Amino acid sequence: VSDEVMELKRVLLERYSNLHLDALHHVSEWMVRSYGDDIGDKTSIYTMLRTNKGYRGLTHPMREVEVDGKTKYLPNFKYRYFTEDIPMGLVVTRGIAELAGVPTPHMDDVILWCQEMLGKEYIVDGKLVGKDLHSTRAPQHYGFTNLDDFMEVNHYLDGPEVKTVSETAQVDPSTPVTAQ
Repeated sequence: VSDEVMELKRVLLERYSNLHLDALHHVSEWMVRSYGDDIGDKTSIYTMLRTNKGYRGLTHPMREVEVDGKTKYLPNFKYRYFTEDIPMGLVVTRGIAELAGVPTPHMDDVILWCQEMLGKEYIVDGKLVGKDLHSTRAPQHYGFTNLDDFMEVNHYLDGPEVKTVSETAQVDPSTPVTAQ
């Protein structure tokens, strides 16, 4: 998923050359920078998660269930890790990627699995058009179908230093700039 986010960053910066995305890093780089020597094994994201001292003792909320007369525990999929982080985080990123034309097969797999666990519907036939899209902050929930419109309306392109690649290509350096 982090590779897909980094591809989205690359595409956005290619299109909007001065967009400020410096704080967006691959999760493995972020973990090493944030936790450093607290990570015992830095060979993969999996091992970083498993050997990070900062994560020791953290558990996922569970719910008790009865199976074949025995008490078992299953993840509580109604906990905020799913009910908030998916519609207000991952689905938003997926929505921006869709507008930018960036494929997100791994992100889609995560969202599809989570929506099944949550009893929600965000992605249908590879698009963010599900019946529960209204409960997200994805651009598609607000009617955006065009990346340039989304970027402009949300003021991500404000300021003279941010130009789209197409705008930069159209500027004639011999033309004087006038204040508006």
